[in-house]
Amino acid sequence: MSGTLYIVSTPIGHLEDITRRALRVLAEVDTVAAEDTRRSGQLLDALGVRTRLVSCHDHNEVARSPQLVARLQQGESVALISDAGTPLVSDPGYRLVRACQEAGVPVVPIPGASAVLAALAVAGLPTDRFVFEGFLPSKGAPRHQALERVLGNTATSVLFEAPHRLLALLEALVAAGAGEREITLCRELTKHFETVRRDTVAALRDWVAADSDQQRGEIVLVLAGADAQSAEDAELLPLARALLAELPASRAAKVLAAVTGRKRQALYAWLETLSAP
Repeated sequence: MSGTLYIVSTPIGHLEDITRRALRVLAEVDTVAAEDTRRSGQLLDALGVRTRLVSCHDHNEVARSPQLVARLQQGESVALISDAGTPLVSDPGYRLVRACQEAGVPVVPIPGASAVLAALAVAGLPTDRFVFEGFLPSKGAPRHQALERVLGNTATSVLFEAPHRLLALLEALVAAGAGEREITLCRELTKHFETVRRDTVAALRDWVAADSDQQRGEIVLVLAGADAQSAEDAELLPLARALLAELPASRAAKVLAAVTGRKRQALYAWLETLSAP
């Protein structure tokens, strides 16, 4: 009989957040496949687990998956973990899961800590609908497109960001017209310097800019969804920018008014904010 692949959630910071079931599985499996064996080795040592570790990350997952499937088919059991939290959430692993499913190997989730859900729980924003965006592209057209998509979404958005890019992301949101949108910064969740702060995007940008300590550690941002008007503005943004590249704001507003049926003066005021340096 084949073994089982367990998808095991580990703490995102506080060691006491490991579940009893996760501890048992990590101790009983034959192999733990980890994104970073050095970091995961430190975690397993702290938990008193001595199971063999192998690497499974973005750069070797394609080659590693057949090897792990072969072990599983021979009856071994494997636990997949990420650097922290729930595996496969903005982490490698789906190729291994697919390979196991296609080979008839059972895949069992061992739920636990998740930075996404922890941030949503303390954000003070609606959670009935949310979109997980992970890390946005860092530059160029893909970044602009991702920002427009996020700002046009009426559901709450959850984003990850590297600490050294946090301020740039907040500035980009302000520049895109979302300065008054509510956002919650969740930093170092479950750790000693845990920070949770909800404010407008513009105010949070100013606060982060004034305190370099807020530009360190693990960052999760929870952004309020757009209202109907903001969502429509986000959909119009590519066309508006294209018009502004060729026409003054007054003529661009006239074109948009004809296309959308919205009031020309209101469109003109919006276009003026896009034109501002």
